[in-house]
Amino acid sequence: MKSIKNKILLILLISLALFSCRKEEMEIIETPEEEVLANTVANLLLRTATNDGSYDNILDGASCFNIKLPITVIANGIEVVIETRDDIQIVEDIFDEFTDDVDTLEFQFPITIVKSDYSEMVINSQAELNAAALQCGSGDDDDIECIDIQYPITASIFNQNNELIETVVITSDEQLYNFLENIDSNTIVTFNFPITVLLFDGTSLTINNFQELEAAINDAADACDEDDNNDPNDDDCNNCTTQQLEDVLTGCSDWKVDKLERNDNDLEDVYVGYTFNFDTSGNISIDGAGSTFNGTWSATGSGNNISVEITVPAFPDFNDTWNLHEIEQQPGESKVDLRLGDDRLRFESNCSSGGSGGGINDTALVAALTTGDWYVTYFFDDTDETTDYVDYVFNFASNNTATATNSGGVTNGNWSTSAGDETELELNLNFGVIDPLDELAEDWDVLEVTNDIIRLKDISGGDGSVDFLTFEREPFGGGGGGGTANLETILEDGTWFVQLYTDDGDDETGDYNGYTIDFQNSGAVVATNGSNTNNGTWQVLSAGNKLDLNFSGVPFDEFNDDWDVIMTSETRVELRDVSGGNGGTDVLIFEKQ
Repeated sequence: MKSIKNKILLILLISLALFSCRKEEMEIIETPEEEVLANTVANLLLRTATNDGSYDNILDGASCFNIKLPITVIANGIEVVIETRDDIQIVEDIFDEFTDDVDTLEFQFPITIVKSDYSEMVINSQAELNAAALQCGSGDDDDIECIDIQYPITASIFNQNNELIETVVITSDEQLYNFLENIDSNTIVTFNFPITVLLFDGTSLTINNFQELEAAINDAADACDEDDNNDPNDDDCNNCTTQQLEDVLTGCSDWKVDKLERNDNDLEDVYVGYTFNFDTSGNISIDGAGSTFNGTWSATGSGNNISVEITVPAFPDFNDTWNLHEIEQQPGESKVDLRLGDDRLRFESNCSSGGSGGGINDTALVAALTTGDWYVTYFFDDTDETTDYVDYVFNFASNNTATATNSGGVTNGNWSTSAGDETELELNLNFGVIDPLDELAEDWDVLEVTNDIIRLKDISGGDGSVDFLTFEREPFGGGGGGGTANLETILEDGTWFVQLYTDDGDDETGDYNGYTIDFQNSGAVVATNGSNTNNGTWQVLSAGNKLDLNFSGVPFDEFNDDWDVIMTSETRVELRDVSGGNGGTDVLIFEKQ
């Protein structure tokens, strides 16, 4: 009997020891039911993580897969090497050049396609590509493109006994898709909340549980045009605004008719030699054939639904309510393309800075300068000396003479324009040696030109100090700063995103997609996309003529500089910096969300 009791005791001790060891090896967690990934949310997440093949439909005609890059194609006889998504635009530009031709595209096979589940297939001929596209069917695919998960996210996997099996860090849509596809039905999955999602309009949401995640995905599922059709031209103005159109049309001058097609007739040759100028009041002035003709224009709507009404009594070919198809700006050239069914009107200007640099060109400067009275509203030379000029009215004549008039009489001067040292254009002023007008005798780089404001900057050849001069239509009222003194208030109001960033002409805007920027009144600035955060500082200098940025992390450390403020509005801030080394020009544009 004693022997049996000892054996039973030994078994109990062994069992207790084994249980203690298991408890140390396995973490048992009671997971709240509302924090467990349910099938409905898993399916929505799977659709959100599905590979989107619609962005290259102009190439393959299929939304359920995309072509793996790089590839080489022949578009209308022109060889194009496509290395990035942005390069697909080259093919669209070639196809857009003419509307009455037959567009052709030839691939250099073999190519590889990436399906909606991220599996790959090698395609060896056009017939194989066509067959694969037919399997996609027509119309919308099942993926959800109007919301994106901001990675990384962390998932925890438990067994049916609530024992933690594994923790997984997910860093991409493909990883999330494969993770969801391979979940065993007997496992329990939780996420480490909060996570961040980015909506199609650039706004971000903080998600605290699966219920909020399910609601956010459902709300976004049909909230945007996923562009699943095969028309590459229906989304060229996704982000267009009437303000952007106005900035471009009025900021550039001497627009020419690049294309005009009405009722299958090509009419652009009829208007060779005519120039079109648009103003912010809705007027059009047309010069040609030794005469000047007048008309009106207006724009309403947003995105791909902006209507542009043009009325020119002398030229009925232009008279209609057009749809804004595309705004294209490249170095040395701007284009505005309007469509109406099969009819087309495209204006072209040799100006590259309209809408992203204040419309700085010689014609615009001379036209504004030689019209009406001007007043100095800001003059900075080591200190703010604006009050020295409050009694003066300035007038500039088309023969390059100028006058500065105050109660003491008239002082004569002269002006001229030339290529700028740091900007495209320079305004050279000289009013002689009379104090304080002698201080204006400089070759001023032109920062901004409109009908109401001319902002200038000069870097001293001696100590490198920076002077600023601003002319406006109304006398100085004590605020100063040439219309930019409220830059602090503008930036502190709301969140911003990078609409454009070019580094010496190279467009690097894509590096900042998904980031929101918060300019705080403490002087701190935070840029985040949910998974990466860059902290920094910001400061408005020279009465709003400069913005100093200093970030600590990649990629926003590219912005660390004191930027010239080119233009500000309640929703848009345009900046420019000229490198002190190679003289390259960087352009940075923030827009409010």
